[in-house]
Formats: sequence, structure tokens, C-alpha cells
Amino acid sequence: MLLSALGFALMTASVKLLSNQAIPVMEIVTARALVSLLLSYIVVKRKGISIWGNNKPLLIARGIAGTLALMCVYYAVSALPLAEATLLQYLHPAFTAFLALLFLKESIQKSTLTCIFFSLAGLVLMVRPEFLFGGSSPLPLFSVGVALAGAFGSAVAYVIVRQLSSQKEDSSVIIFYFPLIALPLSLIILGNDFVMPTMESLFIMILVGIFTQIGQIGLTQAMATESAGKATAYSYIQVLFSVILGWMIFAEVPTHWTWIGGSLIMIGALINAYGSMKKK
Repeated sequence: MLLSALGFALMTASVKLLSNQAIPVMEIVTARALVSLLLSYIVVKRKGISIWGNNKPLLIARGIAGTLALMCVYYAVSALPLAEATLLQYLHPAFTAFLALLFLKESIQKSTLTCIFFSLAGLVLMVRPEFLFGGSSPLPLFSVGVALAGAFGSAVAYVIVRQLSSQKEDSSVIIFYFPLIALPLSLIILGNDFVMPTMESLFIMILVGIFTQIGQIGLTQAMATESAGKATAYSYIQVLFSVILGWMIFAEVPTHWTWIGGSLIMIGALINAYGSMKKK
């Protein structure tokens, strides 16, 4: 999970670099999907197993949910500071709890309710909406909404990955279906907005795919071999990685409101992870 967190942090920093070079978000998604598809195919074939898996409907659903979440996350990264975009993504435990209640009929633990409370409080402090605090919000509300949609899509994908892992679906096949769905879908949405990348942009696009693959492999392997709560507890160091990268590469310094709100989101997420471990 630590390797996964570093991979995803480097991936989001690369996405922001590309967006600053006027590369469309859908083009970045397409490039990432192409690289990931090739790498995933090689891994699956080396294992000597079928690339199509066993539970095709659930694998396709995971691919669609992950693709839509990815599009939202990449847009949020391009429009928001790196630390804030990453923190908003970590609201997914709250969404996961509601999804588990609705579709898996799981009861919500006290730790999860605490997580939801801390997450909402942290979100309000980070965004500081005009109707509560007066003045203008420091973060564009549309971009925040897209980031929340990305967190929701990630929660859907996490629930499906856990279900597939419990059915002994190979982790490499689960990873393979993500770019398999993302590539054609992003190409359709991109349409005629393609921008010819420079050699530097092309190199960064390849890095996006490589860093993503590192993050995906670490995440899927951890979720398959350890409880979700314990595994995801280690993933929150991605926020620290993103703060450092945002400061070093983009000269972004989070405000004190981001530190306070982000700390509440992280505390809530860790309480939820600890509650899941205790239940196990």
C-alpha cells in the first residue's frame, strides 16, 4: 500500500504537469489507459491465464466505475491544488459505507459514522462555502463537485474489487479490465479535441501509465491479501506525498484551513480503518 500510495501520488503530479501544458484531460486518460492496457496484458499472459476472467459482468462494471472515477479525479487534479484534490479523493470511505449499506446490507459501525462526521466537517472547512462563511469559496465549487464524484466512483470500484477478490478473481485480470474499458470510452469522449503532444508531454504521458500501474498493482494485491480496513490505512500517506510534490513542483502551499480540514478527513478515515480492523 505504501508503494501504491507513492505510485498514485507521482501519477497525479504527472497529470497536473500535463494539464499545465494544455493537454486535454480525456487525452491524458486515453494515454494512461493505453500504457496500462499493454502492461496489464503482458502480466496476464505471463501468468498463463485467460484475460477475460470469470465474472465478466462484475469485471465490466468495475471497469466502467473506475473509468468514470478516473475522469473526475484527473479533472479535479487539473483544476485544484494537488493536496486539496488528493484530500477530497479520500472522502471515499464515507461513500463506501453508504454503498455497503444499500447493496451489501452491511450495518454501519460507530467508527464509520464517526468517519462520516469528521469527513463532512473537514470538507466544509476546506471548501468554506459562501452561504456558511461569507465571501467567496477558496476552491471552485464545480471542481469540488467533480472531485466528490470521483471519490464516489472510487468507492464503487473498491466495493466491486473486494467482491471480485473474494471470488478468487485474479488481481491481474481485475487490473486489465480497467484500461480495457477506459481506452475506448475516453477516445469517444475526446473526439476532435486531440492535441499533438511534444516529446516532453509524451514522456510524461508514459510516466502516468507506469506510475498508475505501480499504484494499481500495489492496491489490488493489498486488497486481495489483507482486510480492506488495514490495507487502506496505509494508503493515506499519499496525502503527504502529494503535499510534498505540490510544494516542490508547483510551489503550492496548503492554507491553514486545508491543513485543519484535511486533518479531520484523515482522522475520520483512520478511525474507520481501525474500526474495520477491530471488527475483524
